[in-house]
Amino acid sequence: MAAAAAATSLLLRRNRNPQLLLLRAAISSSRALPQQAELSPDPTAAAPDPAPLPPNPSTGSPFYGENWRSPAAANPPSSLLPAVVGGSPFGAHNRMAAFSDTSGLKETFAKWMAEQRWEDMKQLFDSWVRSLDAATGKPNRPDVDLFNHYLRANLMMGVLPGEMLDLADHMREFEVEPNTASYNLVLKSMVTALEVASAEKLVERMLQTGTVPDDETYNLIVGLLIRQNHFDSAVKYLDLMLKSGHTLSLTIFSDYVRACVRSGRLDTLASIIEKCKTTDKNKVLCPQWAWCIDITEAAFEANNSKLALFALEFLARWIVRGENAKVQLSVNEGLVISALSAAGRTYSTDLLNAAWSLLKKSLRQKRAPTPEAYLAKIYAHSSIGQLQRAFATLREFENAYGNSGDIDLELFSPFSSLQPLVVACCKDGFSTLDSVYVQLENLTRGDPPYKSVAALNCVVLGCANIWDIERAYETFLAIKDKFELTPDIHSYNALLCAFGKKKRTEEACNVFEHLLTLGVKPNATTYSLLVDVHLANKDPKSALAVIDKMVDAGFTPSKDTLKKVRRRCSRESDFDSDEKVQSLAKQFNYRMGGENRREMLYNIEYNPVY
Repeated sequence: MAAAAAATSLLLRRNRNPQLLLLRAAISSSRALPQQAELSPDPTAAAPDPAPLPPNPSTGSPFYGENWRSPAAANPPSSLLPAVVGGSPFGAHNRMAAFSDTSGLKETFAKWMAEQRWEDMKQLFDSWVRSLDAATGKPNRPDVDLFNHYLRANLMMGVLPGEMLDLADHMREFEVEPNTASYNLVLKSMVTALEVASAEKLVERMLQTGTVPDDETYNLIVGLLIRQNHFDSAVKYLDLMLKSGHTLSLTIFSDYVRACVRSGRLDTLASIIEKCKTTDKNKVLCPQWAWCIDITEAAFEANNSKLALFALEFLARWIVRGENAKVQLSVNEGLVISALSAAGRTYSTDLLNAAWSLLKKSLRQKRAPTPEAYLAKIYAHSSIGQLQRAFATLREFENAYGNSGDIDLELFSPFSSLQPLVVACCKDGFSTLDSVYVQLENLTRGDPPYKSVAALNCVVLGCANIWDIERAYETFLAIKDKFELTPDIHSYNALLCAFGKKKRTEEACNVFEHLLTLGVKPNATTYSLLVDVHLANKDPKSALAVIDKMVDAGFTPSKDTLKKVRRRCSRESDFDSDEKVQSLAKQFNYRMGGENRREMLYNIEYNPVY
């Protein structure tokens, strides 16, 4: 350093321009030495990561991770597919088949499925997936159809549902996604084991993962839920199935019908049937004949007109099928009468028309319907308010049985059989009665003319029910004067009822004497009405006298009539008449019972001071 400094000082002394000398030294190409020492690199530091290799092309089989060049040597205990032992029952032909292509293996499986060689199918599949492809020298890769054959073999061998589900998930190790058929095989094992919760979770998994369930899926899950009495879940999947346009099997439909009828879920059953009728694939579903009868009876009992209508449609469909097969099917007429009564209670015109049409198909024009069927139809039309159709049915009834000598005249009585028609006539008061009378009067000028004493009797009694004695009397006279008909005993009874409601005892007695002079034979209703007239006039002795005449004429007073007389005797303190009533009750074997509650209400003393 001292020598360098001395040399520099000597140059500066000799050079006249020292700044130029310093500038030349600064432009020198040599690098100036650093002022601080640099640290050497740490020998323990990790070397940078090398560039990664491309992904392993050996995919599509879980056996690539093993010694796949020698598949027989690899037998991992954790594999779901058991290895084929050396002492396998397969012969040379089967070992060759194990190394054949996919199509050949499928043909072998198809043949063995027909022979039900499930164990052989399972072992062949295990051997094939562990073998090398003769063309590529790589492990065989099954497709979804081959794996489904393997699942079916395990299913038929009774493998548990959990193992079946594991096998289906194992398909993804072969880069194969389970399809709907795969899950259906797993679902079948769950149905066999009656695992409801697992089956529902599997179906929900299919819906969430985009695996669309098919007809078999829904039929399996719905059938399982019905058998295990999970009706709410069954309805859920049924509704989803029908909305998706799938086909409901006849077996599952019949099972659901039976379950709903036995459990009383009639509204739900009607809803499902209605949804089935809206789809082309399911509208042909029809339960067995016996179950159609059970559905109708349950619907009638519950007054479910919609379900009853569907059941009658099923029966009509069976009758048509029988005609095509030359087998005559017919429903019991009592069932139709029940249907007509249900139509009247539920005010269902569709049920009424369907029931009558079904009766016509069953009779096949061989005979007329029974009187009870006509009366049930009259009741239904009257209840609905269809008076014109009700009187038209009465006309058919009279044409069929009006001239029959052995017919009971009570069938045309407005006090019993035709009472619903009477109630319908006076429902809106005199306006409806006048309208009915005018229509009956117009029918007399029709072609052919229609004149009916029974229809006019309904009008007379309807006038009596609204306490209109003038209309009742004029209608009674019109039977003979305008309609040129002869009043019967029901006509006189209706007029007698009209006078009795107005407490016109004398006129009522005159009506009774008049019909006797005309040779008209009174019936039990005549005497009962006359007893009511005397009781309304507070005359129990006269009422008992009428009862004596009634007994002499061969009629039996009703228990209700004797109770009315006894009540009036108690109110009037007529103990002698009361004893006579008790003797009549013993004579006819009636247990009259007490009327303490009625007497308590009668003896209540109302205080006018509030």
